[in-house]
Amino acid sequence: MKLYLLAALLTTLTFSQTLNETLANRIKGFDGKVTLYAKNLDTGATVGIAESEPVRTASTIKLPIMAATFDAVARGKAKWTELLTVTAAEKVSGSGVIGSELSDGIQLPLRDVLHLMIVLSDNTATNMILERITADSVNAYLDKIGLKTTRSMRKVRGDGNQLKSPSGWSGAGKLPENQKYGLGVSSPRDMVTLLEKLENGELVSREASQEMLAILKRCHDDSGIRRRMGNLKVANKTGSLDALRSDVGIVYAPTGRIALAITVDGMPKIDYTPDNLGSQLIADLARLIVEGLR
Repeated sequence: MKLYLLAALLTTLTFSQTLNETLANRIKGFDGKVTLYAKNLDTGATVGIAESEPVRTASTIKLPIMAATFDAVARGKAKWTELLTVTAAEKVSGSGVIGSELSDGIQLPLRDVLHLMIVLSDNTATNMILERITADSVNAYLDKIGLKTTRSMRKVRGDGNQLKSPSGWSGAGKLPENQKYGLGVSSPRDMVTLLEKLENGELVSREASQEMLAILKRCHDDSGIRRRMGNLKVANKTGSLDALRSDVGIVYAPTGRIALAITVDGMPKIDYTPDNLGSQLIADLARLIVEGLR
């Protein structure tokens, strides 16, 4: 029995070493900083690169915002059927349809607004939810589930020449040392922990966790983790800034349920096309992780 366990351990170490080398080879020469963490939820195998380092979240902070909203509904602090009003104050440019396609004064159920925030990464939907739930409440929920690095900082400002003044600050967002993070801060390890809790039915309730996963599986952005996964099911949320691309999600693969979070930042070239080098790197790293993390 001891020899069997030793052989199994050596096999695991060999796989881990090979995967680390493979990832390093793909990252080599990339003009930017890469942080990542992944865990095979079936075997417990992990791989990481600066996995506990705080990083800018961009729109991946919308995943914790979604969880906190489900928690608020479960506690009776909000209702899925309550109507949120589209206003000029909350409208911002960038991803989504509310800010560009809907008239001021239109009312939408909270549930629909949340779906748009995740499925289309709608920035105006995010602002409407943070106006209702508040970034401080998001952070209070994260404290409750033990995620201390992840913080929602403020509402979305928009993109390009249509930037609005920052608003909807949380207490954490007002701290001078957190100004550099923008919408939010997290770490790859925190995000994978959140995904693992979600997959295990531990966020809010089993029913709520299943519903959140179903929403993440409808994410439209296939530029990162989804890009090279073929017919495999994926539940994920992406994020993008001029110099950053990020993606967090679960891939349901033959090798296991792989929870992973990848951020690339510091890219010198602004490119919002599918050919963005950061998006392509995330896609390649995700494929290598799913194939090699056993």
